Amino acid sequence: MPAKIAFITGITGQDGSYLADLLLSKDYIVHGLVHRPDSVSSSNIKHLVADPKIMEKRLFLHNGAFEDATHLRRVISRAKPDEFYHLAGQSSPRISLELPETTVESVGMATLRLLEILRDLDHTTKFLYASSSEVFGSPSYSPQDELTPLNPTTPYGAAKAFSQQMARIYRIAYKLPTCSVILYNHESPRRSGNFVTMKIARAAARIKKGQQTTLELGSLNGQRDWGWAPDYVNGMWMMLQAQAADDFILATGRLHSVEDLVAQAFKCLDLNWRDHVKFDPALVTTVEPISPCGNPSKAHRLLGWQNTVNFEQMIERLVRSESDKL
Repeated sequence: MPAKIAFITGITGQDGSYLADLLLSKDYIVHGLVHRPDSVSSSNIKHLVADPKIMEKRLFLHNGAFEDATHLRRVISRAKPDEFYHLAGQSSPRISLELPETTVESVGMATLRLLEILRDLDHTTKFLYASSSEVFGSPSYSPQDELTPLNPTTPYGAAKAFSQQMARIYRIAYKLPTCSVILYNHESPRRSGNFVTMKIARAAARIKKGQQTTLELGSLNGQRDWGWAPDYVNGMWMMLQAQAADDFILATGRLHSVEDLVAQAFKCLDLNWRDHVKFDPALVTTVEPISPCGNPSKAHRLLGWQNTVNFEQMIERLVRSESDKL
């Protein structure tokens, strides 16, 4: 059988890079869309780019921007993907409150352009959209499942909800095999330093090494459903192997507070977090979701998907990774 062909947007990000690793291990040919080609050699896929057995043989990178639909159409049509994973887009609810138009353009309209391109291809391409628990905003019950009403409270959440609904509409109206994965927080050493998990892990490592003394955070009361990113990427792949396209939540079903995260990170290094963590009111988010917790039972039941790394193991891996960099 010929190798399957996959196309990934956001290939240099946390999820995109793990997905590229996974697909290449399964003998796929992988195409990736890159927005900043000058940064590829220092990105999460630098190990792939530096491998002459992979680069330009089984991995092909394409420069492109979502605003240029003509170029996107040309690149995707030539790649002829069997599977399309759309993971790219502005990824911060906090920043979306400052840049709502940019967020809606990069998250919402980009998805619609891709769906239109795939609708015109002369072969069927399975499409996965990476949505977010932010589509639920502040839900009236917990944990949330695939039938929980969408009620976003940020421009980011609203743009994600739009994209998720468009993927569903194209599945119904045009019979395209499109699906959305509703992702709850998921972390790894490849996570951007802008996220609180990495900020905490990095600070704990630096404090242990004597490179800083304090860590400033907003509220420690906020709770999240945190999981291990490679598990979630595996779930994405499993979704596109299913016989029928459908939407799934990937989550752990367990809540932990920012204080839990801080305490565990500092504990890994035999530090007392109370000696180093300071409150900064400027870091408090103006719109805070109410304890987003996902119910992954549908993914467990229909896909056989499982979480393999618990909260404590995840935090330890983040802290050890940051320590090793110093």
